[in-house]
Amino acid sequence: MAPRKKRLDPSIFHLPVDKMREGYYSDKYFVRARDLLRKDRHRPRVTMQVFGKSHAYLGGIDEAIAILKLCAERWDELVVHALYDGEEIQPWETVLLVEGPYDAFAVLETLYLGVLARRTRVGTNTHEVVQAAKPKEVMFFPARHDHWLVQTGDGYAAHIAGAIGVSTDAQASWWGSEGIGTVPHALIAAYNGDTVLASRKFADQSDPAIRLITLVDFDNDCVGTSLAVARALGDRLYGVRLDTSETLVDKSVIPQMGTFKPTGVNPQLVWNVRRALDAEGFKHVRIVVSGGFTVDKIRQFEEQGVPVDAYGVGSSLFQGRFDFTADVVMLEGKPSAKVGRSYRPNPRLERVT
Repeated sequence: MAPRKKRLDPSIFHLPVDKMREGYYSDKYFVRARDLLRKDRHRPRVTMQVFGKSHAYLGGIDEAIAILKLCAERWDELVVHALYDGEEIQPWETVLLVEGPYDAFAVLETLYLGVLARRTRVGTNTHEVVQAAKPKEVMFFPARHDHWLVQTGDGYAAHIAGAIGVSTDAQASWWGSEGIGTVPHALIAAYNGDTVLASRKFADQSDPAIRLITLVDFDNDCVGTSLAVARALGDRLYGVRLDTSETLVDKSVIPQMGTFKPTGVNPQLVWNVRRALDAEGFKHVRIVVSGGFTVDKIRQFEEQGVPVDAYGVGSSLFQGRFDFTADVVMLEGKPSAKVGRSYRPNPRLERVT
């Protein structure tokens, strides 16, 4: 029976196979359990069942399979069934079954559980953000909030969940794309705080195919800066990005204060920028917002019809817990599980070849 979908090739993950196989990254008790079984020449054939306890969108399953394929003692000793990345899963639903001699894959449990937990958290949070923003674009910008080594897998989890763009080439590498971004505050500062000059330099020196999006809050005057950049760049300007600090009130908002929270990127600020751009004929210039955006904040903006074209979302995509658990539930084909953890077959699982 042909697989429903194509899985990522294990080579794409660049796993430290020798270290993983020896147990360098594994909880020590799994290493000792494997070593004991081998010394005792005891090779029981078990079925390991993996599940999560939260409603989620599965991530990391191809990476977990790669760990089993490349790091188990012998892949041909194992029979593996799994769901696919991006699939919606229910609490306690079996997402992965591994059958084979326990010593062949005992030390890999720490690794595949960690991968599933991490990628599912990122994928689920991104999915929720994407659904809240639909049909607006969501840009995945959390790279600066975590260790660089997690970028590739996190970027793929976000891509599967529907994020339109990621910020680094590493995040985009597993599906052959590249990072996107904006004219940053640091470049503006390097040109003495002149947003127009920095944007002009970016336009002159970069590939015309690159979408030019400029941060416009450097002087805390998003309306004035947006208009200045639009006048200078015309059609070359794809969009402006509002990223006002949550402790500041933008210059254009100050006269309007009194009936809403005026700090940071708020609906009134977006409307001020949109109306100003439209009034001068810059209706083509898109508005990207960032800075503290969560699912709830995006929903509020969408419910109010705020004229946002894209959302940049960062640290909120790492929130929450999506842990996974693995249990031996069968021994030599017969039930053998701790109380409360019996074998739960899942017809959605597919044999991994």
